[in-house]
Amino acid sequence: MCGRFTLTVDPADLLDAFALDAGASPDLSLLGPRFNIAPTQAVAVIPNTSPRHLELMRWGLIPSWAKDPKIGNSLINARGETVAEKPAFRSAFKRRRCLILTDGFYEWKKEAGGGKTPYYIQLAGGRPFAFAGLWEVWRPADGSELPTCTIITTAPNDVMAPLHDRMPVIVPPERYGAWLAEGERPAPEMLDLIQPYAGAMTARPVSTRVNSPRFDDPSLVE
Repeated sequence: MCGRFTLTVDPADLLDAFALDAGASPDLSLLGPRFNIAPTQAVAVIPNTSPRHLELMRWGLIPSWAKDPKIGNSLINARGETVAEKPAFRSAFKRRRCLILTDGFYEWKKEAGGGKTPYYIQLAGGRPFAFAGLWEVWRPADGSELPTCTIITTAPNDVMAPLHDRMPVIVPPERYGAWLAEGERPAPEMLDLIQPYAGAMTARPVSTRVNSPRFDDPSLVE
């Protein structure tokens, strides 16, 4: 599960970190900082198209065949175990993969006495990283285009297991190129990239203010 995340780094740093084509990307000042990115909001995405560039897409994938865009509200995540088979995801998994940029995400731990405690999870050093994602372009009756995306999830690693039974798939830099390969790719080749993250991570409890998407400020990660 991944229901909230952040992107607080200097947007200019993303150009180098992800080898982005600045000329093909939007105004990076539009990106933030963001401390409580929630479903249906715009997120920073690198689609598998050349040159490697950044786009803003709505979080919550709307399949091209969907009649009602509200389906995207329930498709913010795609389970890695079934992503190659589910009608909502299988076409995008073959042809439209992406990286969704972040520098941390939240997960809620169920407490023995009831209630849930939000935790903020980052890679060591707080550096930016990328979730494995899928993207689609939905075209309503008026002929406009709405690009949307979803985050792929998998089994938890040792850091995440005490908090939740799922975690977002984090793509290590050396595999960006493989995940962003253009054109159709066979499912086994892509499924091999869907793994629990093996690198160093940190997780710490934070303010319950993150429970509401109305709040979006640095205090959420304190």
